Amino acid sequence: LTFATVAKMAFLRSTAVFRRYASTFAEHYRAEEIQSRKTAALWKKISIFVAAPALVLTTYSTYSKEKEHWAHIEEHGRPPFIAYSHLRIRTKPFPWGDGNHSLIHNKRTNPLPEGYEDE
Repeated sequence: LTFATVAKMAFLRSTAVFRRYASTFAEHYRAEEIQSRKTAALWKKISIFVAAPALVLTTYSTYSKEKEHWAHIEEHGRPPFIAYSHLRIRTKPFPWGDGNHSLIHNKRTNPLPEGYEDE
């Protein structure tokens, strides 16, 4: 056996191995692509038929409960303000507005340290 013959045999063996692994890789790649399409379709269906109706039902439930709550407040009035020392502590002003109102302040329901704004 000469060096050229051995080199040629090694080359042919390596190309055969490469072809075998390349075809296996391509098969795995196609299988992964098919599986990923199926998974994407599944999650799209879950989003449309489960998540969207759940969001609509949750929104309706929350709205109806909040509507009942506001009707109760309108009927009975809001709770009286009691200046507890451990609530509404302001060690430094808020960085917006006048510094005394929270970012989502509602003057009908959120009292300031001195009491409700409209009393």
